[in-house]
Formats: sequence, C-alpha cells, structure tokens
Amino acid sequence: MFATRFLTKEKFENYEDYLQNGTPIVPENFNFAYDVIDVIARETPEKRAIIWVDDSGDKKFFTFSDLSRMSNAVANYLVSRGLKKGDTVLLFLRRRWEYWVLMMAMHKTGIIPIPSTNQLKAEDIKYRIDTAESKAIIAFDDGHIIPEIKSAIGDSDVMLISNDEIADSINTMPDTFERVPNENTDTMVIYFTSGTTDMPKMVAHNYAYPLGHINTAVFWQRLTDGDVHFTLSESGWAKCSWGKMYGQWLAGATVFIFDVSGIFNAHDLWAAMADNGVTSFCAPPTVYKMLIHADASKYDLSKLVKADVAGEALNPEVYERFLDMTGIELHEGFGQTETTVQLFTNQWIKPKPGSMGMPAAGWDIKLIDEDGRPVADGKVGEICISVANGRPVGMFQKYHKNEKLTAAAFRDGYYHTGDVAYRDSDGYYWFVGRNDDLIKSSGYRISPFEVESVLLEHPAVREVAVTGIPDPSRGMAVKATIVLNKYFQGTDVLVRQLQDHVRNRTAAYKYPRVIEFVDSLPMTISGKIRRALIRTLDSAKKTIGLGKDEEK
Repeated sequence: MFATRFLTKEKFENYEDYLQNGTPIVPENFNFAYDVIDVIARETPEKRAIIWVDDSGDKKFFTFSDLSRMSNAVANYLVSRGLKKGDTVLLFLRRRWEYWVLMMAMHKTGIIPIPSTNQLKAEDIKYRIDTAESKAIIAFDDGHIIPEIKSAIGDSDVMLISNDEIADSINTMPDTFERVPNENTDTMVIYFTSGTTDMPKMVAHNYAYPLGHINTAVFWQRLTDGDVHFTLSESGWAKCSWGKMYGQWLAGATVFIFDVSGIFNAHDLWAAMADNGVTSFCAPPTVYKMLIHADASKYDLSKLVKADVAGEALNPEVYERFLDMTGIELHEGFGQTETTVQLFTNQWIKPKPGSMGMPAAGWDIKLIDEDGRPVADGKVGEICISVANGRPVGMFQKYHKNEKLTAAAFRDGYYHTGDVAYRDSDGYYWFVGRNDDLIKSSGYRISPFEVESVLLEHPAVREVAVTGIPDPSRGMAVKATIVLNKYFQGTDVLVRQLQDHVRNRTAAYKYPRVIEFVDSLPMTISGKIRRALIRTLDSAKKTIGLGKDEEK
C-alpha cells in the first residue's frame, strides 16, 4: 500500500494508536501526480488504476503507466494552448475517463482545475467564469452543456476545449513532461460549494490535500491492495476527490467509474457492481434508500464486502434494511467540500446506526456553543476544528478571492463548519443539522434529522424533509413535508397517525404540528434536500394549517 510511505507506521493496534500516530506526513514540494502516480507507474507499471464503463457497453482499463504517460501528453497540450501555472479552468466532464487524465495533467502543470457538474445552466456557468476569472473551459458534449457554456462565454476570450481534443492529444503530443515546481501551499484544485443557503463559494485546496484522503480511503473506507472501489459521485463534486482518485490510489485500490448518460436506477447500480467485481461502495443516503427498494437477489454481489455512506446523515431504518439485504454494515463518514473526512466509523469501532462515528487522526474536533464554549456530552454544539497548532492535512486553504468569508470561517482558533451535532457518552458524534436548519420551538432546539428518522420508520413515508415554520405562540413549529409510498393517501387520518407515530417514539414537543404531502422534495443538483427552499416557499404561502394540530 503506497499510503504507508506517508505514515509513521504500517499497522495500527487500535483506535487510540491510530489517533496518536495516523496523521499523514507531507513531504516538501509534494505533488500527487509526480510523487504518487508517476512513482507507482515506474515501480508497478501494469497495476490497474481505473475500470471505466459507460451505459452503451463501452469499457476501458487504464494502468498507472497509462495514466502517467497520458497525463504527460495532455500536460504538453494544455501548455501549447497557452495555459500556465495559476490559471483556472472549468471542467465539465461528467464521468468521462478523460477527467482523470486531465486532473493529473493539470496537477503537473500547476493549472488549477475547477470541476463542475454538467447540470449547470448558463447563468451558473457565467457566475463561475467571472468569479474565478477562468481562462478556459474543457467540456464533454452531452447534448446539453455546450450551448449553455457558449451562452455563458458570450464574446469573452475564454477558450472552449472539447474532451475529444484532450483524447486526441494523448496520441499526438510528447509523453514526457518536465516537472513544474510547486509549494505545498499553492492552490491545486478549487471546488464551488453547492450554494444551498448562499451564493456558491470557491473552496481552494492546496497540494497537501490528496494526502488528507489517506484518512478517507485507508481508514474510513478500509481499502487495501486489490480492492475495486465504486463511489457514485460525478466529477463535478468534491465527493469525486473523496472517492475516485487520491485516497483510493494511495490505498492500492482500483477505481471503478460508471459513466451513465441518464439517471441511475437501483438495478443499474446492482448490475454494475456485480459485473465489475466491486468490493467497496460509497454513496449518499438517498442512493441507499433507492437500493433497498430494489431486489438485489438476482445479482452476484459476493465480492461486495464494504459499504460507506456520506453526504447527509443516515437514517437508522435505511441502515437496518441494507444490512438485512446484504449482510454489510454501513460505515458513516462526515466531512465537507472544505475538508477530507473529519468523523467516521472506522475499523476499530462498532457502527451505531445514524452516528457519524469518531474523529479522524489529526482532526481536533470540539462542539462549541453560541458563546464559544465547549459543550458537555449530550448537548448540541457547532462542529469546530481546532487550528491553533496548524490546520489538519486535507483542510482547505481559503475561500478563493474572498478574504472576508475566510476570516469568518477561521476565528478564535477554530474552523467553524456551520454544522451542529452532539456527542454521546461513548464518544460517538451524532449529526443534528446545519445551524440554519435547527428548529427552535418553545425554548427547545429540535433536529430535523431526528424527526425525519422517526417518520421514515412509518410504512407510509418514502421521503421526508422536516423544517420549521413561524408560529405565533411557539416561535417556530415543526413541519414535515412528505412523499408517500405507493398506495397511501394523504388524508387527515394519516396526518394524525404520523403525528402519533412521532409522539410515541420521541419527545412530544418534536412531533410535526404541520404535515404537507407532496409528489417530490426539492433537491440540490448534488442530491441534498433543499430545506432552505421549503422554508422560503412556506413563508410565501403561509402554510400554517395545512395539517391537523390537535395540541394547542
């Protein structure tokens, strides 16, 4: 396992040993493309890096030698187009194999990639071009994105390069490239946040970032040489860096990439895992909700032995259903676009369904109240990471071109995540929600996730989002917006049943006094529930009274 070259030990006896000795060591002038990919290519040239499959049946395999050689050729091509170290380039490449070659090529040149989702529209793209001062865009023509990009570019001098040009350059450009020096503090990659509560921010990661994903892949996903790992994310999201590149290759795993042109369905995923020998899978809770509603018995999943979940908190009901189907315990992890994994269920601790687990090595995590004081176990506080003695390996460097936002996030010796949680007496952390999502009702602080988890146990509920709405006597009241399972109808009788269901399983003050039945929930393009939009829509239509409120 290549990762051990950046650790003080090859094996760890227990969680305490790992916490003390598991922080990655970052060499000076580290560059993942040169110091990992090229080295693996020299030492084990035939070691497989990528299995790539698309939904037309096309299938490709790439070794580390292929990746090293091709990235050199593409690096030469990018330089020939006038791009240089420090330039920013937007990438719209879905799950095309060219993305992985391009990322290594750009790391070698010092050109800064900004991975972006093909679901963006012209207005979104123009915002990103202007904010990042991008010099070029590299895109795969999926029938939608090119017209949007051209509209966003307008009459500016931003270059538009196709993925076909990148693929062609592999065969036409020299496959050697002279190393471009970099400092560890140089910006290596920028991600835009999903912008659920504000305009998207530019998260700038430096060249140490890949080594932070040793925690992600080796210690959370538990990958080793010979694993075939499948993370579902497309290339436009930071989760792709979490699950389809840095840490996985450091762990010795092969990355499986499933490039689907349409929308995933559960049977596509089960079949892809069975047909390609996937041993390890990672996806957000919404995907597991989809998988547990499909019959997996017709697929040979004997090689699948590890599964992880991140993106939002995991409902215990989903955990139990997946365990019953597969015999696999889901290991939850928590982090942000700004970080690598901070909290996770690791190989030394038993999963508690719904818990994020415990801190990763190198991450000094505190739960802080509104007055800046650490809270006791069982009390809710903001998840904050101490940076008094330096930032953990894998934490972002800054919000690019926004000193004000950077200063707001890093204050009083902490990085403030904006997420809130509590820790139980065993040391496990439990996600409560975003600061903005907490419901403050009659002096109580109510977690949307906790109420959602209880409602999902009811057979009528397929999906649910819990939010707060203004209430003259309580300040805020709990509202549940629910998508029903087939054959259930949104009657007053069902409203009362659901309210009783919550009252009987948790504190009475948490039950939803308002219930609205809908056909679908608003989601971000990354698959997260847009609770802020639900609150905005409720404010506009004044939803008080949509459901029965028996307890005045």
